[in-house]
Amino acid sequence: MANLRQYCSTLAGLIRLPVAPLRFNTSLEPTHVPQVYAQFTRRHPRYKIIRSKTMGAALIDVGDLNTREKYLDEIKGKNNGAYHAARARKRGYVCKEIDRNAYVDDIHDINISQGSRQGRPMDKAYTEKRERFEVLSNFQYYGVLNRDGKLVAYATFGIYGNFGAFSQLIGHRNNDGIMHLLIVDVVCRQIGDGKLQYIMYDTYFGAQAGLRQFKTILGFRPYRAKYSLQ
Repeated sequence: MANLRQYCSTLAGLIRLPVAPLRFNTSLEPTHVPQVYAQFTRRHPRYKIIRSKTMGAALIDVGDLNTREKYLDEIKGKNNGAYHAARARKRGYVCKEIDRNAYVDDIHDINISQGSRQGRPMDKAYTEKRERFEVLSNFQYYGVLNRDGKLVAYATFGIYGNFGAFSQLIGHRNNDGIMHLLIVDVVCRQIGDGKLQYIMYDTYFGAQAGLRQFKTILGFRPYRAKYSLQ
């Protein structure tokens, strides 16, 4: 009975989540965009009655924020995202768009720097060195460089329609705030471009507590996503 009450309480909480209409636009990339739509809307591997990335999608409504200053104000304060990003900048790190093929060795070093992440072994796709990276027209590629110009973190960011999503987000593990800087800078750039309504960083409920907290201090909140394909 206690488990049933907990289940009903959890379900009611999910239903009360704010709804975000996420629209895929195939004209951005006719092959890749429908593939990602199919991935996002397939049946959840554990909870068959819902779609994979529907309940608890981790989103920032950048259309509602509409200025970089509003976003930074949302995540200001000691130990929040803006604080850690500023700390990384003071230590000489910079974030910029990159050509991944100019940083093949650095990317491999990042990928193999930890044997496991979020409690799971690194996938073989990361541990095997890539000599060349494909560039997709609806993707943007970002990196954080240290004072010596070495890449210490990188992100791949897909534009799918009225929203964009982090596809890869990985870096060397240190306490300098490099991952906060990476996300804050990408979000600020998207707000400045003014083309997106939402930014996604996977989901909340499949993540460990530390990752959920990381997403929260960077401004992501759980939503109930409704997807469409145009």
